[in-house]
Amino acid sequence: MSRPDPDTTGAALEPPPVPSLVVGTVAHTRHRPVRHSFRYRAYQWLVDIDDLPQHPRPLRWFSSFDAADHLDEGRLGDGIRGDLERFLAHRGVVLQPSDRVLMLANARVLGYVFDPLTVFWCLDASDRLRAVVFEVHNTYGERHAYLLDVDGTGRGSMDKEFYVSPFNDTRGRYAVSLRLTPGRVSVGVGLDRDGGRVLTAVTDGVPEPATARALRRVSLRHALMPQLVTLLVRLHGIRLWRKLPIQDRPTHPKEAVR
Repeated sequence: MSRPDPDTTGAALEPPPVPSLVVGTVAHTRHRPVRHSFRYRAYQWLVDIDDLPQHPRPLRWFSSFDAADHLDEGRLGDGIRGDLERFLAHRGVVLQPSDRVLMLANARVLGYVFDPLTVFWCLDASDRLRAVVFEVHNTYGERHAYLLDVDGTGRGSMDKEFYVSPFNDTRGRYAVSLRLTPGRVSVGVGLDRDGGRVLTAVTDGVPEPATARALRRVSLRHALMPQLVTLLVRLHGIRLWRKLPIQDRPTHPKEAVR
């Protein structure tokens, strides 16, 4: 669905310097039909997609980004930005050459990445928000991107269109809350269905400059972060499998990220 190019006359955001390591927690609560929750320490990267981190060679094993891990996999060229420009243009939003895009995501660690949610903030030259894109990944190797309307407080909503958990179908609506400041970066997502909250997921952390020293410290403290995320998703899935029925997974079109 397309929409007119967004108004950028609102107040400017004040993002942290990039690249940053956003160190904090991930919390997930399933409210019904059974209650299940978990919380763990984690970190993500906040980067400018046109100026990705360039660390010394040994640290690149813990700080690399690849267009193949996002959106249309860089299929038509120009990397992540090219894919994002085409995704937005197909939905009525033109990304200007002077606009910058900040991406909250996991980096590849030892060649592997799993990124349940990537967030793209598209900002004009004065850091006023032009668009927000959510890219959701599931453990089946599929991905789906949403163009999100947010208000001046960083809140928005969208219909659920993507099969993420085998215990949830594609019904419902997401309520989203975003914060992008020098002292805090957070993303909250709630799934509502049939008049009630089904689940809540919150990623929250404090950004710090992604120096080589900081990367060494964070990588040691949170060893193999993408691998751990994948393991935790599967372990919690096994626990829920004993309590909840599996929902049929529909075929997902690749056009959802193009």
